[in-house]
Amino acid sequence: MRYLNNTLFTDLSFTLNKGENWALIGESGSGKSALLQTIGGNFNVINGSITYNFFEEYLLAHPGKQGQITHHKLIALVEPKHHFRNLSNTTDFYYQQRYNSSDSEDAQTVEAYLSGILAHQVATGYWNYNKVIKTMKLDALIKKQIIKLSNGETKRLMIAAALLKNPKILLLDSPLTGLDIQTRKEFNNIIEEITTSGISLIMATSPFEIPSVITHVAILENGNIKQTLPIADYDTAKLTGQQEDNIDKDELKSLLEIDPDKKPYEQIIKMSNVTITYGSNVVLNKVNWDVKPGDKWALLGPNGAGKSTLLSLVNGDNPQAYANDIILFDRKRGTGESIWDIKKKIGFVSPELHQYFPTDNSCLQVIESGYYDTLGLFRPINKEKAEIALRWMKALEIEKYARVLLKNVPASAQRLCLLARALIKNPDLLIFDEPCQGMDTHQQQHFKNLVDTICSMSNVTLIYVTHYQHEIPDSVDKVLKLDKGSVV
Repeated sequence: MRYLNNTLFTDLSFTLNKGENWALIGESGSGKSALLQTIGGNFNVINGSITYNFFEEYLLAHPGKQGQITHHKLIALVEPKHHFRNLSNTTDFYYQQRYNSSDSEDAQTVEAYLSGILAHQVATGYWNYNKVIKTMKLDALIKKQIIKLSNGETKRLMIAAALLKNPKILLLDSPLTGLDIQTRKEFNNIIEEITTSGISLIMATSPFEIPSVITHVAILENGNIKQTLPIADYDTAKLTGQQEDNIDKDELKSLLEIDPDKKPYEQIIKMSNVTITYGSNVVLNKVNWDVKPGDKWALLGPNGAGKSTLLSLVNGDNPQAYANDIILFDRKRGTGESIWDIKKKIGFVSPELHQYFPTDNSCLQVIESGYYDTLGLFRPINKEKAEIALRWMKALEIEKYARVLLKNVPASAQRLCLLARALIKNPDLLIFDEPCQGMDTHQQQHFKNLVDTICSMSNVTLIYVTHYQHEIPDSVDKVLKLDKGSVV
């Protein structure tokens, strides 16, 4: 099995029997996503074959469909990233577009997007438009433009779109990432309803988030299925031994290069009664927030609470910042500072940045671009800066990907590259919005330890967003919680 001239699997065998639902687990880069893509028909099989017995059954039951339909139409894959297009269908969305009201008009609404999918469906059945809207709790979002959805709302829409196809097999790649606590609790019931409706399920997931409908587990390692077993025989305690985590503190100290003569700020962020609206929709309602140098904050709240919009005001991506009373780094917004003046003081990573980040640079170039706050490197490599980038890659245990294009590395390694990009210029403020998405247990723990070590060695200010309590670094001691745009 090959993709982009890389052999992903050799001599791999996998069988899905009727009535079975599988969880694929394994470390980052073990081949879980690649296996789903292969079953979904997106990668070339150069030796061996894939037999889709369910398709023969379907054609026997629907003789009129012969020649009109391929087996691909009966398989739905929900990937970690979306592939939404704008209304003119010419270009993909860009990163800041969701915050610019005139540009975001070029996006379909949730209703139009799902209706478009419905119009191209070949299989009808249990999952109709009203059913998916209700099950995935999209009723309040149907008039909203897809570009303005939160990370978790986007995930719900992608699952809804897959269900509208009434597939025989549903492939889910890390479906719980980005979902808030409440939606994750409900997910078990949603999955149960999906499988009861006759859909077989194969999902790549964390070993600690396996829904009750799963009947079998496949453990992957280095592009091979190392073990398959019934769920009754699967024991997380045996399979997840804690690896020792080594952080080179001397190396980290030298990377952090603390400047003793740097003039300290009095105020990193001060927001007074900040309100953000789009049309009649109030996204943030009279938010007050005071962040001092060296503060360590967790920013919490359910999907759609306004967290990303709040951060967009800090990061210089939202033009509505000028209409509000906001002080950043001791300077009131709108008093002559440029977006780049703000960005150079901030190291930032988020699911949206990951979604829209160009992938044609090498990982090393991506990290070096953090010096210039550009989405990719548009100048010759600077030898000295590239060496520092490589040292950050070593600190994050991803140095083996230095010369590999970002698009050819696992999603978790892409995320770690963007984290190194945020850290490389030793900014005054670090904003980590769901930074551990897609990482395996070891990567999550290592990153958390690294953040705590950086916080102990420097006076960096930290804002950390997550839906998982265990991911919050120990150094965090302040919490701002949002719900429906208000501070709770």
